[in-house]
Amino acid sequence: MVAQWRRERPDLDPASMAVFARLTRAHTAASRAIEATLGRHGLNRGEFDLLASLRRSAPPFRLSPGELARAMVLSPAATTHRLQRLEERGCVVRRSDPDDGRFALVELTAEGKALVDAAVADHVATLDRMLEALPVGDRAAFTGMLAAVERAAGA
Repeated sequence: MVAQWRRERPDLDPASMAVFARLTRAHTAASRAIEATLGRHGLNRGEFDLLASLRRSAPPFRLSPGELARAMVLSPAATTHRLQRLEERGCVVRRSDPDDGRFALVELTAEGKALVDAAVADHVATLDRMLEALPVGDRAAFTGMLAAVERAAGA
């Protein structure tokens, strides 16, 4: 593609197109691998994100629906939909806030904790396999470069 564009439009440098084509293909392949890994645990990415947000919150693994929505960068409506599915599966429960009974808190159940702990171990193993070709010493720099691209794109 780059060679063809250089031949057809020698006035342009198409190198950036090659970078973003690679990013797109890497994202697509990574998404498939991640979905397959989480699927083995009966989870989709959204459900995993919710459970992982609770698990990272430290004992008692409890957040308000608003805190969950912010942690997942989602609307409250999308968060509620995920909560309902996971509540039906027994992975989370909603409890009254002990400080203010007018509000609810979402808490990870023992079943939910076991599920997310197993899923996150497999998830990290999948991510590590995808990064095998990238030397460990280069990963922080690579992450920084990707962050710079995100910032430049307005993310």
